[in-house]
Amino acid sequence: MATSKQQLGAKGERAVREKVSCPRCGRVRHLTPLQANFPCADLICKFCGFLAQVKTYTLKTPSNALPTRIPGAGWKVQHEQIMAGIYHGLYLVGYRGKRLVRIDYVPAHILQASPDVFEPRRALSAKAKRAGWLGFEYNIEQLPTIGIEAKYPSG
Repeated sequence: MATSKQQLGAKGERAVREKVSCPRCGRVRHLTPLQANFPCADLICKFCGFLAQVKTYTLKTPSNALPTRIPGAGWKVQHEQIMAGIYHGLYLVGYRGKRLVRIDYVPAHILQASPDVFEPRRALSAKAKRAGWLGFEYNIEQLPTIGIEAKYPSG
C-alpha cells in the first residue's frame, strides 16, 4: 500500500501527464511514467525521449506561491548525475487539499546554471529506519525567477 506521500507524488505526475505538453516536442499527452525508482526522473515523452522529474507538494500557507524549499530524493544518485553533467527538467506541482493549484516547470539548463538549488540534507540518524540515508532539497530561492515557467494554470 502506498504512503500518503507516494499517493501525492503519483497524483502530481498524473496532473503533469494530463495538463502539460512535452516541452521538447510539444506533443500533448505523450509524457508517460517511468518505472518506480528510476533514478532522477519520473516521466518520459513517448515521442522524443524527453525526461523530467516531478516534485509534488502541499501548500500550507494561504498564498499560492511556490514554497522556498521542496524535498528532493536521494543525494548520492542526484550528485552523481550532477557530476556527470546530466540534468532533467523539473515539474513542481502544488496542491491545496485535493485541488490542483499550480504546475511550474524548470528547464534542465536552468538547473545546471543554478547548482546551489541542490542542497544536501543531514544523513538520517543511526536510530532511523534507513540509517545513514542522505537526501537533498531543492532550494527554490536559488532559481532565477525567469527560469520558472508557469504551466498551470496557463496564462
